[in-house]
Amino acid sequence: MSEPDTPTRGPAKPVPYVISGILIAIAIIMPLIVPLYAFTEPTFWGMPFFYWYQLLWVFIAAGLLGIAYLIMRKEDRRRREAVRGAAGAASARSGDQTTGDQTTNDRNNGEGDAR
Repeated sequence: MSEPDTPTRGPAKPVPYVISGILIAIAIIMPLIVPLYAFTEPTFWGMPFFYWYQLLWVFIAAGLLGIAYLIMRKEDRRRREAVRGAAGAASARSGDQTTGDQTTNDRNNGEGDAR
């Protein structure tokens, strides 16, 4: 029987979410501010500024989104470890031996035996 209200993640810290949100917002909003790049000069290999500026933002946005992903992955791992650590500490305090007992019971019931 499973426990219905077992949390899978610990409490969230708001800072990683805010930083990731800001990085994603920069990646979305900056290319939308057209007056920043509505110029022909300077050209780059004959390409007007407004073209290569937008192309540059493709790579900048990919970098910002990658950084946001790494931040969120680290936060998710931290939250999962908080639950695992709390569960491990709780079972150690209560002297819970269910894993070892279950394996012993499986052996005694003939599971895994070839007989």
